[in-house]
Amino acid sequence: MVQDELTLTLNGRAVTCRVAEGLSLLDLLREDLGLNGPKYGCGLAQCGACTVLVDGAPARACVLRAEKVAGRAVTTLEGLADPETGALHPLQQAFLTREGAQCGYCLNGMVMSARALLDRNPDPSEDEIRQALRHNLCRCGAHLEIVASVREAARLMRQGGDRT
Repeated sequence: MVQDELTLTLNGRAVTCRVAEGLSLLDLLREDLGLNGPKYGCGLAQCGACTVLVDGAPARACVLRAEKVAGRAVTTLEGLADPETGALHPLQQAFLTREGAQCGYCLNGMVMSARALLDRNPDPSEDEIRQALRHNLCRCGAHLEIVASVREAARLMRQGGDRT
């Protein structure tokens, strides 16, 4: 199996690793780099559990080949917390406060998609939030709490609580 050296910026840090040709970004993150935020859900880019940000845009890590992120910035759920203090990002805190997760399996994708939205639009309407999260599936039915979580995060971030 052919292996290539890959360098990317992962959660704000330069990372160089060897990857097998055709390896998914999800497998690289979970298996090789030990990050458990992105989840394996459907493996078909349809549920959103594996969502990460690539150069600030949501991407499905289960179908994205690792070599495609060479030289790019990848942010996972683990990259949102303050790296020095471990304090949660306001978005993560809002999901806890507003109980935006039940089983938590969809949480990674919801938070990462919401982060991309809030970076583009610091004061989204409920419709804009729903539109941004439309490709992230929650089977628990926590949609009202998820929307409330994103609205709360937007409020906190506008008040200066965004550390990243």
